Amino acid sequence: MKSQREILADNLESLIQSRGIDQKILAEKIGVSEMTASNWVRGIKYPRIDKIQALAEFFNVKHSDLVTDQTLISEGKPSNLIEVAPPTVRIPVLGKIACGDPILAEENIKGYRYESPDMLPSGTTFYLEATGDSMEPTIPNGSHVLIREQPEVEYGEIAAVLMNGNEDATLKRVRKQGDTVILMPDNPAHDPYIITEDNPARIIGKAIRFTQDL
Repeated sequence: MKSQREILADNLESLIQSRGIDQKILAEKIGVSEMTASNWVRGIKYPRIDKIQALAEFFNVKHSDLVTDQTLISEGKPSNLIEVAPPTVRIPVLGKIACGDPILAEENIKGYRYESPDMLPSGTTFYLEATGDSMEPTIPNGSHVLIREQPEVEYGEIAAVLMNGNEDATLKRVRKQGDTVILMPDNPAHDPYIITEDNPARIIGKAIRFTQDL
């Protein structure tokens, strides 16, 4: 019996050959290295669910067309069986925040990740990529943090914040002392940031969870 890697590899190879697509072009369009795309086609590695969805969109096929053993269908699998692909939702990953634009304006989005709708909170969501070590060990550098868009968070929660007119959103834990709002790093090697007129900041969302890619 074929493994999922082998099934996907066979289907990718078939699509690439039938459509005359260069693996280098495929890799560029999906946003991965040529070696990564080659490993998928050779069945050495299996892509994440968001990359499978990106492959399906690139080839204009259903998600299930990539992960279903097509030889079983051609060898007499009952035609009344319908493959049901798990539904996914495309969540934008924010990059630079253009000043004055809505947070989810197209020019602010640098890519997408795919999630099951059952795993998402209500409201508008987006991802931020954590950079640096200011929130370690809670949030590791390079992880993707799911954010629910909202202008305020509760005391002690982690928020996505725009500070100093910077175009980059950052992650900080929100503390309050009276009317003073303090943005705290979880890493004690970094200094807190006190919001004042001279040091403005704006909360754009609440951190829900993070994921890491291996």
